[in-house]
Amino acid sequence: MRIKIESLEHFYTLRILPLFRSICKKDSSLNKNTLERYLFKELFLYFIALFLSFFMVFFVNQILLLAESILQKHVPLWSVIKLITYCLPFIIAQSAPFATLVGFLMCLGRMMSSNEILIIRASGFGYKMILKPVLLMGLAISVGSFFVNDYLLPLGTIHYTKLFREILRSNPSIEIEPNSIKRTNNSTFVIGDVSENEISDMIIFDTSAEGSQRIIVAGKSSVSKHQKEGVAMKLSMNDARVLLLEKNKRLNFDFLKSVLLSFNVFESSFFDQNSSVSPREMTSFDLYNQIKSLKKDEKTPPKKLNQYMLEFNKKFSIPFGSIFFALLAMPLAIIFGKHNGQIIGLIIGIKISFVYWAFMILGQIFASRSGQGAFLSMWLPNILVLFFGIIFYMVLGRK
Repeated sequence: MRIKIESLEHFYTLRILPLFRSICKKDSSLNKNTLERYLFKELFLYFIALFLSFFMVFFVNQILLLAESILQKHVPLWSVIKLITYCLPFIIAQSAPFATLVGFLMCLGRMMSSNEILIIRASGFGYKMILKPVLLMGLAISVGSFFVNDYLLPLGTIHYTKLFREILRSNPSIEIEPNSIKRTNNSTFVIGDVSENEISDMIIFDTSAEGSQRIIVAGKSSVSKHQKEGVAMKLSMNDARVLLLEKNKRLNFDFLKSVLLSFNVFESSFFDQNSSVSPREMTSFDLYNQIKSLKKDEKTPPKKLNQYMLEFNKKFSIPFGSIFFALLAMPLAIIFGKHNGQIIGLIIGIKISFVYWAFMILGQIFASRSGQGAFLSMWLPNILVLFFGIIFYMVLGRK
């Protein structure tokens, strides 16, 4: 007797499912373990492929940033290679969560569109069996990413800052860009045309610790390194004009003219000298202890405390975003991956990654400028991912 096959799904129902059920009944535990290993392998392969893709995107972006500020200044190639190497932990920590989301969406979407998930469910295994490898893989990625973010990233940042200071001392012109505005911790430089170490026009707005202001205008200036410890560069300014303004007496001012004026730019203008180690250069344990110490000190500025709390929350929110993404990926892939699941997963994953990244950047900017909201700014993207994940699981449960 001939059986008419109407569609590929009909073929699975008539031929594959009965065979699959009979195999599972013979040794259900073995085949469950086999299916879980298969899911682990597929999720891992897709994660690695997408991780390398995101890694290359962030890596190329970092090279372009260095090329704009350093490579054009004839910095030794070996120093540039070391700077890029010290940036790798940051690139890895940023790539892992997005690779988890897009990779899992593409993997599960492909399995959905090829009816593999349909076969698994029809064979007596529910969504929980699929969810287990997804969450365990997401947790493993989060733990690995946390190690990179908590240990390797501070280590890389310390070496990066140290090397950059050495480069700045030997070649101070790397901080001088033509036709630009350069802001440091206490000064603002308005820079005209630049030819090697010569600057055609320059305006400096300088503020002292007491709040008094100094405005310096020069027609031509030259940049050179200084042998004195703590001085990043020396500006020799020709035909300079200096306007001195007091903080509380704006109507009283001094005006000076100079044929040649020497202006020293200290390293403290580019690097924070208030503490030996910045929050970004600390592990989560060190940050926790530092935050407790700052809270005990009544003189601690709220903005400074918030900055430390911001870095502390970032240590956890970014790497553990992988498990939140893994939780969201499964229902999205099953609901929207019926047809062309792999392509749909890629499109949805990229869009969500862009929105997540935007929320993360805006949150950091808000917390840094306002001096508050460190926890919410860093965890809001993950909270939103969890919220929508729960909604999609509710939708999936009704099917």
